[in-house]
Amino acid sequence: MKRKIGVIGGGSWGTAIAILLLNKGYDVNLYLRDEKQLEKIRDSGENAKYLPGIPIPEDIMITTDLEKSLYEREVVVTSVPSQVVRNVLNSAKKYINKEQIIVNVAKGIENHSLLRISQIVEEILPNNKFAALSGPSHAEEVARNVPTAVVAASKEKNLAEYIQDVFMTPYFRVYTNPDVIGVELGGSLKNVIALGAGISDGLGYGDNTKAALMTRGIIEISRLGGKMGANHGTFSGLAGIGDLIVTCTSMHSRNRRAGILIGQGVKIEDAVKRVGMIVEGIKTTESAYELSLKYNVPMPITKEIYEVLYRGSDVKNSVYNLMLRDKKHEMEEAAQENKYNW
Repeated sequence: MKRKIGVIGGGSWGTAIAILLLNKGYDVNLYLRDEKQLEKIRDSGENAKYLPGIPIPEDIMITTDLEKSLYEREVVVTSVPSQVVRNVLNSAKKYINKEQIIVNVAKGIENHSLLRISQIVEEILPNNKFAALSGPSHAEEVARNVPTAVVAASKEKNLAEYIQDVFMTPYFRVYTNPDVIGVELGGSLKNVIALGAGISDGLGYGDNTKAALMTRGIIEISRLGGKMGANHGTFSGLAGIGDLIVTCTSMHSRNRRAGILIGQGVKIEDAVKRVGMIVEGIKTTESAYELSLKYNVPMPITKEIYEVLYRGSDVKNSVYNLMLRDKKHEMEEAAQENKYNW
């Protein structure tokens, strides 16, 4: 008997996941909110706005009927922007039973509440099992069967292994990880650093600058993650440095593309319009900055990106602020603990 999977969200990633799961032989439903988008997909056979050039198999049942999309689904995949997850789940909860497993593939932290998506799910669907799927995985490449590796994170080992089995294919490798906090933070906060990498590119800076941003960026992420209960090792893996590398260096990355435009002097709202899709890093920057204050964690790169996005600071001044900070030891924690006699 075929596994039945429901995917909520018809953006690039939701569409790619639906195609991947259908190709595994599953019965797949894909929920879209926009009736006009649905009509365009039916007319063209592809999701031209979000995933152009990728045919959508006719066997995927695409609908704007949320109840129909979730009916008798064993696994429900949520792939909607982080800031609307709460509203979508509140609408969906009357159609979801406690036996259905929730797998989130979106990346972000809710503004104001500062909750990770697993925490939002726990609030709204406290009786449902949850897993997060994250890692360096551009939808444009997954949909074309480009070899990709990701992480399935859950508090329950059996559930992580079940999701690993559900999603794994010869070209989509899935590892398991018990560190839900670290996997969610890594996937979310790398978008902030990717905005910075894009801004650096837009200013015309080079590989040296980007390497510095990425390296110091993962230290910021790991430092905050440690304070929030994550395992530092997670940030050395696929959901940490792996996702950071791909998001900071690829033109598939909408965060990097938006950053490039901002670095070139384009207004933030115009940059988002030109990218044409949700740029998660912009909202996540606000949450990340507030988390750094809440946990008293120094995150200078995040702070400067926040200053640019939300306080109108000049991007060049932000670079100077980073370069002219007080002198530091690269391994600050090790130095403070006197692990080295110098």
